[in-house]
Amino acid sequence: MEHPFYVMVDCNNFYVSCERAFNPALERRPVVVLSNNDGCIIARSEEAKALGIGMAEPAFKRRAFFLSNDVTVFSSNYALYGDMSSRVHGVLSRFTPEIEHYSIDECFLLLHTKNRKRLFSLAHQIRQQVRQWTGIPVCVGIAHTKTLAKVANRLAKKRPNSGGVWILDDPTQIEQELAILEIEDVWGIGRRNSKKMHAMGVKSALDLTQRTHEWIRKKLTVCGLRTVMELQGIPAIPMEEEPPTAKSITCSRSFGVRITNLSELQEALSCYVQRATEKLRSRKLQAGAVQVFITTARLSDDPQYSNIGTLPLQTPSSYTPELQAKAQTILKDLFRSGFRYQKVGVLLLELVPENGRQLTFNDFLDDSNSKQNKPLMKALDAINQRHGRGTLHFASSGTGKKRWHMNQNKLSKRFTTTWSELPIAFAR
Repeated sequence: MEHPFYVMVDCNNFYVSCERAFNPALERRPVVVLSNNDGCIIARSEEAKALGIGMAEPAFKRRAFFLSNDVTVFSSNYALYGDMSSRVHGVLSRFTPEIEHYSIDECFLLLHTKNRKRLFSLAHQIRQQVRQWTGIPVCVGIAHTKTLAKVANRLAKKRPNSGGVWILDDPTQIEQELAILEIEDVWGIGRRNSKKMHAMGVKSALDLTQRTHEWIRKKLTVCGLRTVMELQGIPAIPMEEEPPTAKSITCSRSFGVRITNLSELQEALSCYVQRATEKLRSRKLQAGAVQVFITTARLSDDPQYSNIGTLPLQTPSSYTPELQAKAQTILKDLFRSGFRYQKVGVLLLELVPENGRQLTFNDFLDDSNSKQNKPLMKALDAINQRHGRGTLHFASSGTGKKRWHMNQNKLSKRFTTTWSELPIAFAR
């Protein structure tokens, strides 16, 4: 039986490409994007890589280097990146209904064709259409399993003669490529397992495929066995066209400055609860418990303190004020004066589908307020989705300047999600 082809589409230097899509002057120039609070480098253009700028380097150590080498620096603009990701995925869904949104910058497609020429044509059409419609460059890897498609995508990026497309379906070529693919670069192996494999003499992907399935299962569990089968050309990791139900939803940020008073911590936590419950409702879920954590800066010389607390809800809910009340109760219990706090966060736990959970007696109580909760949250989410996040928010998250807000000193505009920041084209 002929296996279908898995197509891995990966956006090139995605965060940088999003910035370039609205500023063409950045093409062929070194560009980097920084993590939360403008801390570390999390994305680099090819020109930045050529200058020797490393991934995860602290930005402050490179400040003089950036200036002397004309490196353009951006804070992370997650509103822009998330929306651009949705646009790319929308283009890809036109090619096949069998699509898995693997990450913000990666998608798997499933194509049922035996015609190699047709595959090449479709792959180049994907690249051309995504670039034309979104401005984002992509590379395409094609193979008979998802893991080999990841290998093919790597080749499409690294081989100068690839043209951004690589089909890996010839057994001889697969063996040659696996022989030079280091074990730590195999999708699904991970850093810890790769160290263990090196200690056992397994240094390449080909070395791994030559071990018995029994040995693999013993050393790498059934997940590792699936990876090896995939490398051997046997499909073992199915497409996930529907994302798995989340087990928890979290929202937290490191503060732009150290916070010492409870009121500012409460503002920050209120903001994070609002964001977490918005995600909860967008996935049609409800939470059965709320967890809050608080911590000081671990690497500072300040006195150290961290703690965590959890409270259950009487009935699973996605109503922001209800979860807000639980979170604030926990925070008051956790807070200790005399410390300089770096972060507070919220986790929504025990998630269940809003229309598929077990009912309790509380669901049958005649509470007029509870009947209004869902329409109220629906209206809130609709307004914020249409006019931009934070258009409507709870006063508990603050109305003035927020010292606790993370540093984003190099933030670009939210070109695609906020009316006031839409790009303007001038006619000559």
